[in-house]
Amino acid sequence: MPQWARAGVAIGCVVAVSWTYTHVLPVTNSTIVALTLLLVVLVVGATSTLWAAVVTSVAAMAAFNFFFLPPVGTLAIADPENWVVLVTFLAVSLVATNLSSAVRARAREALERRDEMARLFDVSRDVLQMPDSEAISGVATIVARRFDLSYAAVCLPQAEGWDVHAAGSLPGPLGPAELSAAFTGSERSSELTRSLDDRKGSAIASVGATAVRLVPLRVGSKSIGLLATAGRRFEAGALDALGGVVAIAVDRAQLLEAGKAAEVARQREAVKSALLASLGHDLRTPLTAIRVAASNLQASWLAPEDLREQSAIVLSEVERLARLFQNILDMARIDAGGVSPDERWVHPMEIVGAARDLVQHALGSRPVNASFGADVLVKVDPRLTAAALSHLLENAAQYSPPGSPIDVGAHLEGGTVTLTVRDYGPGIAATDLPRLFDRFYRGANSAARVEGTGMGLSIARGLLAAERGRIWAENAAGGGAKFTIAFDTEVRRAEEGLVEIDA
Repeated sequence: MPQWARAGVAIGCVVAVSWTYTHVLPVTNSTIVALTLLLVVLVVGATSTLWAAVVTSVAAMAAFNFFFLPPVGTLAIADPENWVVLVTFLAVSLVATNLSSAVRARAREALERRDEMARLFDVSRDVLQMPDSEAISGVATIVARRFDLSYAAVCLPQAEGWDVHAAGSLPGPLGPAELSAAFTGSERSSELTRSLDDRKGSAIASVGATAVRLVPLRVGSKSIGLLATAGRRFEAGALDALGGVVAIAVDRAQLLEAGKAAEVARQREAVKSALLASLGHDLRTPLTAIRVAASNLQASWLAPEDLREQSAIVLSEVERLARLFQNILDMARIDAGGVSPDERWVHPMEIVGAARDLVQHALGSRPVNASFGADVLVKVDPRLTAAALSHLLENAAQYSPPGSPIDVGAHLEGGTVTLTVRDYGPGIAATDLPRLFDRFYRGANSAARVEGTGMGLSIARGLLAAERGRIWAENAAGGGAKFTIAFDTEVRRAEEGLVEIDA
């Protein structure tokens, strides 16, 4: 109910009491009348604002004088003692009304502070649960939502200008000069129309017809930025506390970003060191073999069979170098996002055959047993899939005994095609499984026994990710490692029969 309506109802109650005591229940005792009217005033004071209670007090005093104090029917007072009664009545009603209003104001402030504390707690919780990628940009959104603000912004000083993360809208932008003036010295006068709260160090900037309060964000004694709010008034202590929470959130986000940058730099240096060590090792071996074989080819005493053997060594090592440089190029393309799939209809066994041809030098005499039980075509990028599968075949050849078979299986279930590569080596250590597809990771027990750079499995995962494929590894039942490639694709019947690739 509006306050003017409450005052009207209160005056109506005064009139009703006066009419009842003069026409229905004739009462001549002024004490009873005064206490009844005082009760009406106290009820109004407990349920309404101070001005409505004051209006009711004046109306009750006038009614008491007019209807019950002689001479009745006039506002004049004949007996001087009645002046004391009338003034006492008015004083008691005003004091009681003021006390009631003060109590209600304190209760209202307590509720508002409770709500502000709850909102601050919600902001703190939301900041802690916020993803690191949205750490600073999301703080303004959280503050605006939790405190029902029409505008909230986190303003951070930069080398040139300000970095403003805002939520909501204003009639116009907050100018850099205004932000700098509030940040560097709120006590200095400037062309910006504002009033200062020196105790809290905040300022109020006028943007059009909207008042925007600028609160310093302090971590300890250091100011790191400003919090701009508009849309509702804050108690000074609550606004200062909100600025402290936002300052902690911003400082936390900056520390997280600095930590990420340091971690990226550390990983970059580790990758560089691993790459240089791997390349230094894997380049030295084939180059040494090529140099020795080339020197032997110049010898006039070698038989034709020995010359062909040395020539084969040169060709094999050159192919190994080409494979190494192709791996480096593939990794660079994956990092740059330059791998784009070119999907075609192909039989799964054609992919297996192409992959086997790519690493024939690494397979040696190992038999590759491959078959597919369905006469269908799948729509994939045969180049990327075959390249990824070739890394799995090469890995199986490296980590299995010479002459042991490698099984390649292809399965179709619904629209999901899976290719599996299983070797009969020692399997994968439990400590290596979580990091098996990390770049340059070769396993704690195999790094000293098997040559390689540790790029193959990482490249296979990157190539498959480009065509929305998946890859994982596990230990096969009965021994050995099993790698699985899976991708969702379109399937159709093949016009030709099944292609079998024998060992």
